[in-house]
Amino acid sequence: MSAPDRVAVRPRVLSRVCYAIAAGVLVLFAVLAVALGQGSGGPAQFRLADQVAFFGLGVLLALAVLSFTRARVEADADGIRVRNAFGEKVLPWGVVRAVRLDDGTPWATLDLHDDDVVSLLAVQTGDGESTVQAVLDLRALLEA
Repeated sequence: MSAPDRVAVRPRVLSRVCYAIAAGVLVLFAVLAVALGQGSGGPAQFRLADQVAFFGLGVLLALAVLSFTRARVEADADGIRVRNAFGEKVLPWGVVRAVRLDDGTPWATLDLHDDDVVSLLAVQTGDGESTVQAVLDLRALLEA
């Protein structure tokens, strides 16, 4: 099998789940923010600023959930660029020992020659056959 010129992978299922959760969080916090203002006038009085702040917390939480949609893997003959939720690494193929997708693991990993392991959050087992193809393509680029 010949190596592809370029491999680009993004998680499909994870992205959909994250967008749905983020939308749900926004709706929930919006409803709760409105409900805070409907109080009975008891000892806790919520004003407009409190409602806006509560909704703002929902926006921040939704953005945190959406950060997991950033995951990407891009590879070519020169090396591999791995972007996970909170960081990015660019590695030449010379430092990579193996591309692994073990049974029972949620995503693929890169084994490096210095015994470090880099998780590939973009290559999720939940994406099915496209995950297997991505791992095979990455292995072909590594061997090329």
